[in-house]
Amino acid sequence: MSSLLIRNIGEFFTGDIARPMAAVTSLLVENGRIAALDPPADTKADVVIDANGSAVLPGLVDGHVHPVMGEWTPTQDAIGWVGNYLHGGTTSMVSAGELHAPGLDYNNLTPDLVTALAEVTRQTTGRVRWSNVKLHAGTVLLVPGMNETHFDRLAKVGAILAKFLFYPLNADPEEAKRFVRLCRERGIRTKIHTGGVSRSGVSQMCGFDILSWLQPDIAAHVSGGPIPMSDADLARVIDETSFALEICTSGNYRSTLLAARQLRQRGQLARMTLGTDTPGGTGVIPRGMLRNICYLASVCELTPGEAVAVASGNTAKAHGLDVGFLRVGDPADLLICGPVEGSAGTTLSHAIAHGDLPGISYAFINGNPVVKERSEQTPPSRFKVHLTASCPCHGDANAFICE
Repeated sequence: MSSLLIRNIGEFFTGDIARPMAAVTSLLVENGRIAALDPPADTKADVVIDANGSAVLPGLVDGHVHPVMGEWTPTQDAIGWVGNYLHGGTTSMVSAGELHAPGLDYNNLTPDLVTALAEVTRQTTGRVRWSNVKLHAGTVLLVPGMNETHFDRLAKVGAILAKFLFYPLNADPEEAKRFVRLCRERGIRTKIHTGGVSRSGVSQMCGFDILSWLQPDIAAHVSGGPIPMSDADLARVIDETSFALEICTSGNYRSTLLAARQLRQRGQLARMTLGTDTPGGTGVIPRGMLRNICYLASVCELTPGEAVAVASGNTAKAHGLDVGFLRVGDPADLLICGPVEGSAGTTLSHAIAHGDLPGISYAFINGNPVVKERSEQTPPSRFKVHLTASCPCHGDANAFICE
């Protein structure tokens, strides 16, 4: 599609935590990017969508998934989950490590093995985009003994993240800090498993004492994944550090509430990011990011706009992605949503604040429609969205892409 115009927008979510809502009623997309907000009334486009009062928001960014090879992940025997998550509003995903590869011996990981695994998944799973979902795979699981050559290999294939999970953090803090530095020098961010042990049983426990000296870019699932750090540690991490803090579907709801309240009270919501930590022991949750948004808004007292911004712009920025915001010049990854029939909400904001699941009508990635007319994972929106086209090749709403 060369151009798309969305009109009659009822609510506009920017993805920017500093200004999460804007009085925008129309949006123009050209060549896969946002060309204008509220363009002139006489603006023409190949495809025009009447949103009929629906909300427009950035595509959601799941900052913590566990792929293995393509859309197959042996945990929960998950196949086809990437496309299903797309229908739950997730247009970008970041791997937190492909640790569920069959036969991977967590007790005998070597530098060459973990580097090769990241290279393979980056160049296979990370290169193929199912339904155009932007899946950033190839996250290395850091182990002792890695040298600059290993990090050069990761940078060469475009890996964007490295993970402390099985690394013995108390054995050699200087090496761990050197890994963080080597990653940053190559544009690779570092994330660390926090809280108690994972489902594997061999991951490292991590709370404030480690985080205070390691200073990673992102602390994973600080409210549990599945077991959180202590309440006292969580409070100190929020008060005494400045890096990004991730909340995951797999975590402890009570700890999530404590973290959200403290971050909100301290004016630090910009640090919060979201993920599902799936597929894994928590299962496969196509609507996981939507559930995260609803929980933050209906229980944790974030505004709907703030909750959406955490799930989009915040998470994208923490991982160095160029998505998550609805700004002129940015990729046109966006959703058209509304409350479903029977929801207590009369608008999407009302529905989210009540904790009600939204209905997704359309999803676009780089301006191309990847969910058309309604999601397969949510009920239909109460607002009926209408599409018109200015040329015959766009007449079919299920295939309106000009080649």
